[in-house]
Amino acid sequence: MFSWLKPSPFPDPQLGELVRSRGHWRGTITLGARTAPLAVNGNRGGPDSRALQMARSLSSEFSAWKHVVEIALFGHYKQHAEALTAGAAPVTREQLPEIEKPSQVWPQVTLAFVSVSPLDGELTAELGYDTAWDEEHTLGARFQDGQFIELCGSVVPS
Repeated sequence: MFSWLKPSPFPDPQLGELVRSRGHWRGTITLGARTAPLAVNGNRGGPDSRALQMARSLSSEFSAWKHVVEIALFGHYKQHAEALTAGAAPVTREQLPEIEKPSQVWPQVTLAFVSVSPLDGELTAELGYDTAWDEEHTLGARFQDGQFIELCGSVVPS
């Protein structure tokens, strides 16, 4: 009935069709061999031009970021492994995969989402990962100006 109020899809030659939903422009993106939901900041008129440009660059940036992401994910894994050894882990030995080096995290994680939105006034790319060792949290690897800033507990863009 009110479909005329809904913004038209935004066609992007690189990202494909983006559709306005729940405050973001949404589509999908492939990073490496993994495809995930994409949320890009913008208003009803269209995606923010800077956010759109950052989203377009993510496929090429990911190869440079992959190593820092795997190191951060491995660090998070090690915290869980150490807590298990100390008897304070929220997981059991059976739930904790054996990972001996950072490059081994990839079979144990899933790219859950990619978001390009402002964080504290800075445009931020966030790669959200679900992990085999921490089923309670999605971890966000955040980047600003092409630099890794943190791995944190993340919130999937609403």
